[in-house]
Amino acid sequence: MAQMTQTTIAKIGEHVEQTVTIKGWLNNRRSSGKIHFLSVRDGTGFLQVVMGKKDVDEATFQKADHLGQESAIIVTGTVQEHPKHPGNYELIASGLEVVNPANDYPITPKEHGVDYLMDRRHLWIRAERQTAILRVRHEIINAVRDFFNNEGFILADTPIFTPAACEGTTTLFPVEYFDDEKAYLTQSGQLYNEANAMALGKVYAFGPTFRAEKSKTRRHLTEFWMVEPEMAYADLNDVITLAEGLITSVVGRVLDRRQKELKVLERDTSKLEAVKAPFPRLHYDEAAKILLEKGLPFVVGGDLGGTDETVLSEQFDRPVCVTHYPAAIKAFYMKPDPNEPDKALCVDVLAPEGYGEIIGGGQRLDDLDLLLQRIKEHDLPQEAFEWYLDLRRFGSVPHGGFGMGIERCVSWICGLEHVRETIPYPRMLYRIYP
Repeated sequence: MAQMTQTTIAKIGEHVEQTVTIKGWLNNRRSSGKIHFLSVRDGTGFLQVVMGKKDVDEATFQKADHLGQESAIIVTGTVQEHPKHPGNYELIASGLEVVNPANDYPITPKEHGVDYLMDRRHLWIRAERQTAILRVRHEIINAVRDFFNNEGFILADTPIFTPAACEGTTTLFPVEYFDDEKAYLTQSGQLYNEANAMALGKVYAFGPTFRAEKSKTRRHLTEFWMVEPEMAYADLNDVITLAEGLITSVVGRVLDRRQKELKVLERDTSKLEAVKAPFPRLHYDEAAKILLEKGLPFVVGGDLGGTDETVLSEQFDRPVCVTHYPAAIKAFYMKPDPNEPDKALCVDVLAPEGYGEIIGGGQRLDDLDLLLQRIKEHDLPQEAFEWYLDLRRFGSVPHGGFGMGIERCVSWICGLEHVRETIPYPRMLYRIYP
């Protein structure tokens, strides 16, 4: 009797002509008289199982004929390479065990509206396209961690509960803390990260962040994940070089390891293969000139909108770095350019193909007096920032960093229309269920 091995669909190619067992769920089923074609998934991939009437007993064949979508099953059979598609495999079934039958699964192969699917997100994530996206997300997160670890950065996580905001409280979620004290869910770990950098040199924080703007666009979530590196003894050029290294490393890693998923997503990988350093750099004034020449209603001195970012990024085949925004529209901690005091030493990295800003950062203000002035100008309570001011009182040095939103990066690399598919359970302006 042939030896039976339990394996996963991801490793099925290691067992050609062997008898194996797969534990999973029925994704779909179609029959052709004397043959059932079962599409089975097990969390690691999708596999076609061919069940011929001559290969199993009558009871097993009948059992397979009445299985509902998403029934939990264990199938046994012989692995064969697909005769017409080398590198693809199928299982010639010899046995079937129904662990738990499912009936009337609500997400069928027909078209469903987005709201319908989002209300059933806990089931929708089982679909092949959704699992492909979440695998790419996993790869991106691992690539980010590996990049910073290999570059000598120390992971130093920052608090989610904060007593004050980085950029004012209007865009934060307030929460009740102990003894009627108010705290806020963090919108960035950057300020604490600056303190970490003064202790450890090169650090990064990686965790969830929260934004309370009532944004309803394809690029915004109210809860998202962000990686934030910070470096002591660094200027704007160092920050841009690090951003280029991170993005090219992440894109290269996904291209190397997730071709299968990118194929499921029908991603044009030639667009990703063009992502090489160095990235083009645009001074804010140059960007404004391009937008005005193209007839956009851009107000010089204002921030870039989504359409502005799209138009600028379409000029290049790789991400573009827009630098030197007006200091007046940037956060209080941004360092002014000594040569252009009305401009900040900052950078936004815009992804190509209209995906907009994926990285925002720059050089931090390291002068105590000027920082105090900026805090007053922004009408922020100085007492809440005394600890942050200490960083300028005791050994202040030039330093900088950035934040990269994971979901926007996933959206771009996967070629998605909306950021809601980039995270298992998106939180948006009108969605907090399931």
